[in-house]
Amino acid sequence: MKKILVLASVLFLSLSLSAQNVGVLNGPSGIPCAYLIENSQENLHFDFFANAQEELAKLIKGELDIGFLPPNVAAKVYTKNNGKLLCLGITGNGNLFVISKDESIKSIKDLNGKTIYCAGQGATPEYMTRFLLSENKSDSVLDFSIPNAQLAGAVISGKAEYAIVPEPFPTVASIKDKSVKRVLDLQKEFYSLQKTEYPITVLVVNSDYAAKNPKNVKSFEKQVEKAIAWTVKNPAQAGILVEKHKMGLAAAVVEKSIPNGSYVWVPAKKGRRQIEKLLSIFLENQPESIGGKLPAEGFYFN
Repeated sequence: MKKILVLASVLFLSLSLSAQNVGVLNGPSGIPCAYLIENSQENLHFDFFANAQEELAKLIKGELDIGFLPPNVAAKVYTKNNGKLLCLGITGNGNLFVISKDESIKSIKDLNGKTIYCAGQGATPEYMTRFLLSENKSDSVLDFSIPNAQLAGAVISGKAEYAIVPEPFPTVASIKDKSVKRVLDLQKEFYSLQKTEYPITVLVVNSDYAAKNPKNVKSFEKQVEKAIAWTVKNPAQAGILVEKHKMGLAAAVVEKSIPNGSYVWVPAKKGRRQIEKLLSIFLENQPESIGGKLPAEGFYFN
């Protein structure tokens, strides 16, 4: 009888772990997942998405249990959808850079009077840039007329002299043209003003799943932490895995972009101050983009 009970317990545990479905965004935020895919247990299933909205719909419905999203998107869902998504932690800090062939740019103030082409209108790149320009009393003009994917090429060709882009675009540009440099790191500029980093990607969980499977969630958090640490220490091997699993980036690009990717693991409670600093900028620019207010304490999974 004892053997039967033990076997039944093992079977139940196996079945409870089998339902862990993870949503991953194509691009740099998903790079650490290559390690998880390569070394995943049978209980992990990964779905890839071209944009946050596609992934978000499945997270809200419960078709995905866990996923990676921009902080403002996660916060809005928590506030507007009765706490449907909870924040588990920060997986990536800001990886936005000003790229240019003009190496005389050493600070935000050096961009005074200049036109800056910017990726991410209505998202973190725009609002973070506007915040930094305002704090530095800069009269720079933001231009969103060039599509995100074409910005690096525009700087290479000379069509754009200055552009703000996230990784891996600075890496792609520097590989194609060594005269293109990362002249400013917006993370450093923000830290000089706020004495904290700002996040660009968070790990979230469907609240119903979290309530029923707290041990599974904690186990996955540990796996993500391990994957991020391994990725940061092994960029060449990570690049090989990303290409192997057809995650949309070439191995050479991944290897060179990881040192500038700001991959971290900061549990939600510990990272709350960082998240709220960023969300406060959204609140000032477009309140509805985070649900009209900062999320309550319950947003931060304990």
